[in-house]
Amino acid sequence: MSDILRAPAETLYKAELDALKARDRDERPIGWGLSPRAVRSFIIGTELPRGNTPDDGTTVTRKFYGDDALVDRCIVTLMSNRGLLLVGEPGTAKSMLSELMAAAISGGSTLTIQGTAGTTEDQIKYSWNYALLLAEGPSLRSLVPAPLYSGMRAGELVRFEEITRVQPEIQDALISILSDKVIHIPELHGDEAIVFAAKGFNVIATANLRDRGVHEMSSALKRRFNFETVRPISDKRLETELVERQVQALLATAGITIDQPPDVIDLLVTSFNELRRGATEDGGVIERPSAVMSTAEAVSVGYAACLDAYYFGGKRLTGEHIGRQMVGTVLKDNFEDGKKLAQYFDTVVKQRGKRSAAWESCYKARKDASW
Repeated sequence: MSDILRAPAETLYKAELDALKARDRDERPIGWGLSPRAVRSFIIGTELPRGNTPDDGTTVTRKFYGDDALVDRCIVTLMSNRGLLLVGEPGTAKSMLSELMAAAISGGSTLTIQGTAGTTEDQIKYSWNYALLLAEGPSLRSLVPAPLYSGMRAGELVRFEEITRVQPEIQDALISILSDKVIHIPELHGDEAIVFAAKGFNVIATANLRDRGVHEMSSALKRRFNFETVRPISDKRLETELVERQVQALLATAGITIDQPPDVIDLLVTSFNELRRGATEDGGVIERPSAVMSTAEAVSVGYAACLDAYYFGGKRLTGEHIGRQMVGTVLKDNFEDGKKLAQYFDTVVKQRGKRSAAWESCYKARKDASW
């Protein structure tokens, strides 16, 4: 699948999943491909002990950088009769966590509903092939399964992205499914008219707390979910490790090799962390931009900066490349944020540039900017 722009987690980490499955001796819930302990190891990483298998010494990489106890609670929820709802600010890896869990538990993460204002009940449950419907009448042959139908039939996890962007009356189509674990198909008759969920089925939903255009969930639907808040990474060391690894993975996909100097990556993570918190590392107060300064955005800026450096900068990444790409992230929501970024450059970046070549190089982006 080398020609695919972005492979799903079950393909990207197939070797790790196979190694964990081969060594997994713990009890598995019915319908799960791995035990809860192995699912946890897949997400937060582990070193498989040496023994007498071909997978001796395989390193299972850490993929989610955050609260390990949160991962444990999510796994426990998915073993229960309640759905799991991951909430938090944009860019906190909610979607990635849901994808990793689906890949580890069900062996696949592509049963996904992307919630939008235009999402319909047909796109959630099932629809019809109208040519067959007119020719033969309603039947399983003319039914077109949507993710929920397929997940219930197969006993697999279904991901529902941005559930609060969906109209409330469409959201509520989940209430009976999460309660009774059944779909009724009134157009069919007999056993075909009822689809009971196989063991292993559940729903992982995500919701952003900050985005515009969201809808409040009904109390009835909220009771069918356990809520878990995914917070921004608070540990700078972990965030730096994540950004560096993710940028490297993106560069490998693009077939590019470029050095990432540690001081430049530290500049990237530090600036995003400070702008996100509205305070510098030494306690100074700065104005927070309204734009989302998440770790995911930092990865995007780092990747774009590497591409800039590779194709236009002599294949050498500097702070100037970071500074140029950061502007587009900060200004995407509110043009007034440009003033806040300019202040950050004039009061923080400029001063640090007197002691660091990376920060001095970053300040050059301020001189070339029009904001």
